[in-house]
Amino acid sequence: MAKTQKSISDEICDYLKKQKLSPIPVQTLNEDMETTRYFGGDLKEFIAAAKTLGAKGIFVETLYLEEDEFYYDSGMDDEEYMALYGNEECCNGDCKCGKCEGKKSKKAKDDDSDVDAVYFEPEDLDGLDLTLLKPQMAKYLDRVGEACGARLTVPGVDHLEVEIFADWYDDFAELVDEASEAIEIDPTDALRQAQAIFEAEEAELAKAEDKSVKKIAVHPPKSSSKKASKKK
Repeated sequence: MAKTQKSISDEICDYLKKQKLSPIPVQTLNEDMETTRYFGGDLKEFIAAAKTLGAKGIFVETLYLEEDEFYYDSGMDDEEYMALYGNEECCNGDCKCGKCEGKKSKKAKDDDSDVDAVYFEPEDLDGLDLTLLKPQMAKYLDRVGEACGARLTVPGVDHLEVEIFADWYDDFAELVDEASEAIEIDPTDALRQAQAIFEAEEAELAKAEDKSVKKIAVHPPKSSSKKASKKK
C-alpha cells in the first residue's frame, strides 16, 4: 500500500508538536472582531515569538489553492469602480466628490485623436485568465483544492499571525505576481497579449479537430468494403 504524502499543514502540525506546542485546527478566524499582528519572520522565528508570548497552543488553519487565484483581481470592488467611472457627471462639472479627476483622466484617454485606440485601466481587466499571460500557470490547475499552506495564530487579544506555504505554491504565487504586474504596468498591452494567445490556442484546437475529421473520412465503413467484394 502506497504511503500517503503529508500536506504542508500536516508537516507544520508535526513540527509544532516537536516544539512542545499544541496545534489547534481551526476554521477562518473572525478578523472583524480581533486585532491581528502579522509576523514578518519565518516559522522558527514565529515559534520562538510564540513561546516568548507564553503560548501553550497555536491555531492552525489549512489554506487551499482556489480557482479564483488564476484570475486577475485589481482589488477594486464594484462599488468603488462605479464611484470612479460609473457616473461621469456626478458633480455636473463642479467637482465636489474629489473623484472626478480620475474620471477625466480616463475620459481623456478615450477621446484620443487615434479613434482606433482603446485604453484600459487595470480594474477593467478584473477576471482576466492569468494563464493567458503566463501559460506555465496551467500546470497548477490540477492542484485546485489542494492544501497549499497554513495560517498559524497565537491566541490573544492582539493575536500574532503568520502564513507558511508549500514551495510549489510559492512558485505559483510568483507567476501570479508577474502576470498581475504586467497588467498593472500596461493593461492595454496585457489584454492584447492575452487575446493573441487565446486566438492561437483556438486555432490549434480547430486545426486538431480538423485533422481528426479528415482521418476518419479517409476510411470507408467496413460494410461498404464487404459489398464491394461481393460484387466482384
